[in-house]
Amino acid sequence: MDRFNLSRWAIRHPALVGFLIALLFAAGAAQFFALGRDEDPGFTLKEMIVAAAWPGATPAQMQAQVGDPIERRLRATEQLDFLQTYCVDGHCVIRVSLKDGAPSSRVPAIWQQVRNRLKDIEPDLPSGASVAADDDYADVYGYVFTLTGADNARLVTLAERAREAMLRVPGAGKARIIGEIPRRVFVDLDGRRLAAMGLSPDAVVQALANRSSVAPSGTAERSMRVPVRIGGAVDGVDTVAATAVAGATGSISIGDLGVVSNGSADPPDGLIRHGARPAVVLAIAMAPGADGLGFGRQLAQAAANFARTLPAGVRMTQVQDQSRNIREAVDAFLIKFFCALSVVLLVAFVTLGWRTGVVVALSVPLTLAIVALFMGVSGIGLERISLGALILSLGLLVDDAIISVEAMVVQLEQGATRSDAAAYAWTHTAFPMLTGTLLTIVGFLPVGFAQSTTSEYAGGIFWVTGSALLVSWVVAVVFTPYLGVRLLPEAQARHDAAARYDTPLYRRLRSVVEAYMTHRKAVVAATALLLAASLAGALLVRQQFFPTSDRPEIIVDVSLRPGASLTATAAAVKRIEAGIVADRDVAQVDSYVGEGAPRFYLPYGPALPDPATATMVLVATDLRARERVIARLAANRAAPEARLHIRRLSLGPSAGFPVQYRVTGPDPETLRRLSARIATVLRATPGTTAVQVDWGTPSVAMRLDLDGARVARLGLDRARLAGEVATMMSGRPAGELLHGTKRIGIVVRGSAAERNDPGRLADLAVSTPGGAVPLGEIARIGVTTEQPIIWKRDNMLCMTVQADMTGDVQASDIAAAAEDRIAAIARSLPAGYRIEAGGDGELSAKANDAIYRLLPITVALMLLLLMIQLQSIGRTLLVLATAPLGVIGAVAALILTGAPFGFVALLGLIALAGMIMRNSIILVDQVTHNQAGGMALHAAIVAATIGRARPVVLTALAAVLAFIPLCFNIFWGPMAIVMIGGLIGATALTLVALPALYALAFDRPSPLTEQDNRHG
Repeated sequence: MDRFNLSRWAIRHPALVGFLIALLFAAGAAQFFALGRDEDPGFTLKEMIVAAAWPGATPAQMQAQVGDPIERRLRATEQLDFLQTYCVDGHCVIRVSLKDGAPSSRVPAIWQQVRNRLKDIEPDLPSGASVAADDDYADVYGYVFTLTGADNARLVTLAERAREAMLRVPGAGKARIIGEIPRRVFVDLDGRRLAAMGLSPDAVVQALANRSSVAPSGTAERSMRVPVRIGGAVDGVDTVAATAVAGATGSISIGDLGVVSNGSADPPDGLIRHGARPAVVLAIAMAPGADGLGFGRQLAQAAANFARTLPAGVRMTQVQDQSRNIREAVDAFLIKFFCALSVVLLVAFVTLGWRTGVVVALSVPLTLAIVALFMGVSGIGLERISLGALILSLGLLVDDAIISVEAMVVQLEQGATRSDAAAYAWTHTAFPMLTGTLLTIVGFLPVGFAQSTTSEYAGGIFWVTGSALLVSWVVAVVFTPYLGVRLLPEAQARHDAAARYDTPLYRRLRSVVEAYMTHRKAVVAATALLLAASLAGALLVRQQFFPTSDRPEIIVDVSLRPGASLTATAAAVKRIEAGIVADRDVAQVDSYVGEGAPRFYLPYGPALPDPATATMVLVATDLRARERVIARLAANRAAPEARLHIRRLSLGPSAGFPVQYRVTGPDPETLRRLSARIATVLRATPGTTAVQVDWGTPSVAMRLDLDGARVARLGLDRARLAGEVATMMSGRPAGELLHGTKRIGIVVRGSAAERNDPGRLADLAVSTPGGAVPLGEIARIGVTTEQPIIWKRDNMLCMTVQADMTGDVQASDIAAAAEDRIAAIARSLPAGYRIEAGGDGELSAKANDAIYRLLPITVALMLLLLMIQLQSIGRTLLVLATAPLGVIGAVAALILTGAPFGFVALLGLIALAGMIMRNSIILVDQVTHNQAGGMALHAAIVAATIGRARPVVLTALAAVLAFIPLCFNIFWGPMAIVMIGGLIGATALTLVALPALYALAFDRPSPLTEQDNRHG
């Protein structure tokens, strides 16, 4: 009975196979155009922001009484990597960061655990302190609109209407209004008048709180329930001013104690400007799983419809449109994809002839159609990673089709029937091809299964490429033989197998191969020297984690010294804006003062709220303009008091500053000295810019030392005095006005002259039972300094020295140049202090470690596949020895092009090993077949090399040409260059070094080779 032959089965069932081809073509084409589209694949952000507030507390008090207790409770969080805390006056922010290898499926449950712990700890915090988690931190708001042309309150009202309209669009997720400045009713008290009446600010606050409170007033129970309503609640400025306050000499209206006025929060939490005009932002997040292009079109239509209802003078502008970015990115990749497909098919037609070329030309699209079906079922859409992986696959999947059809052509030329030729392709090439295909897939395995955020982002490379390669094998053994039987010519008269290779080109190749086999020791030694030289040359290649994005946005982080007011920050931003809005290279500029921009792009990390900082988002007209704007910004001196951190968006995860060194220890002054030494080293390192320390310098504070005896005699106490001073200087909430769905806070504070001049603090009148007393008579007022911001990491004080790079300098270049001097500082550290490298280098190390951890499994699987196919330890080691040969061409290509070696290039180098072994195993297997047919070892090696030369060169040529469009892509370029250089070098060495190595290993009998020859 004949052994099962899948290719022969396909030929014997032509109707079914033909129907399957038509069905798969149609279904795959429909699925391809129905796939969802996105700019980048998603990945799980493993960070959460926890914010705590305790009004009136100093940074040190916030850290000791609020930050530390919360940290202690959160330290038990599952999969915790580190806690990073910063504290300023009255506020504390804790960044909870999980391990990079934390399973994405567990992250939501872990965040719920964090929320539960925060609820448990809140009762144990000081009175008046609160804590909450920011549930919106990880959301991506890819559709951002600004409204300008009216006052803030009016813009907020319009934004609320717009939000309702936008949320009705199918596919809309969350929507946020950013930039609302809450309305307030201010009571500006005259301190002297208040004290003269024997009243304290507390009395005013209490009177307003009582009158504005909502409390039940009973119900009369008869046949109908009749509720009782008590009028007289405050409902505006007039009723607030008319509210009476009872004093020692009678009652007096609040209006007689100061000025009552309408206004807005002063200072607000943040300010937003669009094109140097005050603005309110509406940010829309797309629901998970929605199609970006379709949602973007419908949202744009809804926005246009709403814009027509806006009052005169008000303008709504879309400043972020994720669908446009998706369309541009996907369209650019589709062009590259179809160019690569055309090149591959052209190679098949030109080199194989039109009939054979048609077989290959039909096999490749059929493979892609089936892959499209797999992507649809798996939920993989068209985005940067999957499209790049498809282009990458084009250069690989054509290999199986060429090998299969080439085997058929050879048999036909020797007189076999088309049916027998197809069956021969199965028996002689199917299983070596399958092993080679699996080897290549295993080469991509680390990126698919590594436990890291980076692998989650780039993991589609494995799934798309792996599915394409596996499908290409099925097509090669089922559909390609079917197509070959119908399209290839009838059996030829020529029956001499050797005649096919009796041409000038093949004769020249034969003489070269035989010469190299004769001098096999020299060839193997030269190859080893080339490999060693390449490994040494790798030190000349620039290192990179992820490249910068090709989007036109520029992020400008503006930082004043810690403790600076929002007013000072806004003034600095306005001066910087003045030079930008008139710049023809800038299409738009949006400024977020006191807070970060919404996360409009997944890898972008919004800045944390801080009155001393601002984020400016500039959109350049094109990429060249982007670089010109960056150069001008770097030289900007409009706000010398501000530090500018200018950066491009990154493709994939990134650190805020690419170069970072963390110094931890118990004493702030020691940390400051050590950080200053590191900062000096970095400033002296060529290629660095924007070197800074995140703590800043100490700021000024007013200190009141109370005369305890005098305070007691006057019937006062410290808490009451602190409350009065806080009310008069900063203001204190005193109830709310209810207007529809809005709540307008009432704030009691001192007059502008009293609260804005610290020099008049001594004159502040304090009410006592015996009359008004100046604050200066019961307290000694002085000036002191304190740290305005305190950073901790894992409950240790931590100062971070940060730096950016200039030009094409990479973070790894800076680290290498500064390594010795930083190490010298580290060796002289006092006990209890530590220096750690952070930034992109740390992220890169984590991502690479996740890949390296899977390399033993990858190598083990490769060895298993080789042993199953070759059944020989010697031949297995021989094939394995060819795996690193790609390094020779890869390193040369990187050096010649100046391309950096980063995470994606590393994946390409690992995958390249599988591709090289794929060719090697088929050649080695052919040698074994030749020996089994009676050939001597030398002749068998030469015949196998000559027979494999054409398909090896053709598949390498197709792959190289298919990869060329990727070379010009900022993300895929380094990987494409690695694979082009590696394939060119490895192809040549496969036809030269592998025969020499085979002859060297097996020509001289040894126990190992004799055993292999008997059983192989």
